[in-house]
Amino acid sequence: MSDNKVRCSWCAGKDFYEKYHDEEWGVPVRDDRTHFEFLILEGAQAGLSWETILKKREGYRKAFKNFDPKLVAEMTDEELEALILNPEIIRNRLKIFAARKNARVFLKIQEEFGSFDAYVWRFVGGKPIINKLGSMSDAVATSPESDALSKDLKKRGMTFVGSTIIYAHMQATGLVNDHFTDCFRYAELS
Repeated sequence: MSDNKVRCSWCAGKDFYEKYHDEEWGVPVRDDRTHFEFLILEGAQAGLSWETILKKREGYRKAFKNFDPKLVAEMTDEELEALILNPEIIRNRLKIFAARKNARVFLKIQEEFGSFDAYVWRFVGGKPIINKLGSMSDAVATSPESDALSKDLKKRGMTFVGSTIIYAHMQATGLVNDHFTDCFRYAELS
């Protein structure tokens, strides 16, 4: 992007990343489908770069029924096996089958709490945690909140929801504001 805005250093100079950073990352999410989308994408990212996953996002959208948890929960073994051959997503059998398993748990959480959104925001007291990061050296990969959320999701039966994955989910969906303090989005989202 050719503007003069100060951004978090991790996205600087990459139009693809800058667009995601400027428009989505850290914006508080209150929509269950978006939460489900990021759970699938963050789980797929384990061991890979976020850039790789973002570039395959449309493939994931098609493969996982526009991130509709009800439809994903109903996917057959045959449908999931077919996705292992799909070059538009990460072809990891465990991650692919985890999407269905996690969708089923996601639906149970919706039933229990009225929405996944109501459930997940409880872990941060209903409002974003505003961190004050000056640089990458201040960044963390987990927090007590991500530890607690991860533990609860695992207890409920989800997989690919370790604390690091969940912290990334919390950052992406605005439960945590980890924009650097000199980034123009920090003030906008604080």
